[in-house]
Amino acid sequence: MILAIDIGNTNVKCGVFDGDSLMCSLRLSSSVNKTSDEYGMYLMSLLGERGVNRGMIDGVIMSSVNPNMNYTFEHLIEYYFSHKPLLVGSGLKIGLNIKYDNPKEVGSDRIVGAVAAYYTYGGPCITMDCGTATTFNAISGKGEFLGGSIGIGLKTASDALTKSASKLPNVELTDPQGAIGRTTVTNMQSGLILGYIGSVEYIIGKMKEEMGGKAKVIATGGLSEIIARRSGVIDVVDRTLTLRGLNIIYKMNTGGTV
Repeated sequence: MILAIDIGNTNVKCGVFDGDSLMCSLRLSSSVNKTSDEYGMYLMSLLGERGVNRGMIDGVIMSSVNPNMNYTFEHLIEYYFSHKPLLVGSGLKIGLNIKYDNPKEVGSDRIVGAVAAYYTYGGPCITMDCGTATTFNAISGKGEFLGGSIGIGLKTASDALTKSASKLPNVELTDPQGAIGRTTVTNMQSGLILGYIGSVEYIIGKMKEEMGGKAKVIATGGLSEIIARRSGVIDVVDRTLTLRGLNIIYKMNTGGTV
């Protein structure tokens, strides 16, 4: 079994794969203040509840957009699982041709999502990850990572609004009943969510134009279902996209069959 770990700015996503099958997944909050032992005990406990023990793990792959946490996780992986993790970055085979002006600038989370989308759903395709930031990535039919767009995440926008406007409350990001709200809360839900959907639809529309007018759109991230329900531009919601990309890259670099 392979343990895949994706370290983000808000959460750490972990998944255990047996071949192509995702046996279990879990999330931990991202914190530079937690030690490798704290994370190690949390991870071992949660995996144990799902029937996975350290002896069942044959290898580990990790991606990270939070470099301050890399050492913590590298240390816990070596100590608790007795493996040196593969770290997504330059030098690993990823199965895509990166067309960025400087390929080293592309975040590892974007790379693994693009790999999963292309090898699972085919190309051309566009991935959208609704996280702390919202990232859009364009992949051609020939397996070229063409580039994309980075914007503010929906939760990040909501937090910024309530922080900057002292009279506005924190609101739950739920599907609004309509554009015309009758309370401050429903006004905010309308503006945040419908405004976000409008920007998503525009960006994806422009990207499709630049890609020749056709591309499958795969969305992932915590709020992707809300966006998909209200928008007609998303073809697939895949909450496990990043973890599946890590599993594919692990197999590419260890002689496995993709």
